[in-house]
Amino acid sequence: MRARLYPLASELIMFILKQAWACLFGGILLILIITTSLLWQDNWPIYRYDFLFACAIALQICFLIFKLESWREAKVILLFHVVGTVMEIFKIHAGSWAYPEPGYIKLMGVPLFSGFMYAAVGSYMARVIRLFDMRFAPYPPFWMTVLLAIAIYANFFLHHFTIDIRYALFAATLILFWRTRIWFHIGCTPRWMPLPLAAFLTAFFMWVAENIGTMTGTWLYAGQSQLDVVRLAKMGSWYLLLYVSFLLVTLVFRDALSRTPWQPNPFKPAQTVAI
Repeated sequence: MRARLYPLASELIMFILKQAWACLFGGILLILIITTSLLWQDNWPIYRYDFLFACAIALQICFLIFKLESWREAKVILLFHVVGTVMEIFKIHAGSWAYPEPGYIKLMGVPLFSGFMYAAVGSYMARVIRLFDMRFAPYPPFWMTVLLAIAIYANFFLHHFTIDIRYALFAATLILFWRTRIWFHIGCTPRWMPLPLAAFLTAFFMWVAENIGTMTGTWLYAGQSQLDVVRLAKMGSWYLLLYVSFLLVTLVFRDALSRTPWQPNPFKPAQTVAI
């Protein structure tokens, strides 16, 4: 079928299919959120949030059993869960958003299935790097990316008490990564995309997923009803949070980072310099 298509059309189809396969964890989670919101009844013996948590646990186990993720990647994804849950606890107590439905499996008011939504981002990043054989070059000094990620994560908490420095953080991401290209392979031909552009496009799809979550009533932002569109400012929040997520994933994929520009050779395995 691919042989009958123009090369660019063939690559586009493969790109979409690979992206969909990389999004498998998050995609299944979204399908479960939509399906349960349509079918769930108040008199059922288990709360919807608790059912979603059980499904997410089962899904993670299946990913490990069928080797869709390695144990090393699963440890990083667990870290995503912890980082996300901590922020969820703070944000709901700060009044930023709320989970309106009841449930038993909660921590300080936060249903624990919510942490898997952050874990889904980690799962996507780990899988997409492997599926596309990605290389990131030239990559800035690793310690700078660590400081940036810490500053971004801290601002999600501190802006409630001090000034919001998100615009400075936006600028910092562009300054730090403006030369960094994401090299990836769809077929044999290497392609590349600026890393900030990839982060922006991913943030857009995260914003779409946010709207699915709010329209199903799974969570709601302050002053928002189920029919309201999530503010575009949330896309900016996801753009920044993706850099925190990316740092966590690079703890596993350090060999995909190169300090020097990478010259791809489609007939030779990629050689990178870990940093």
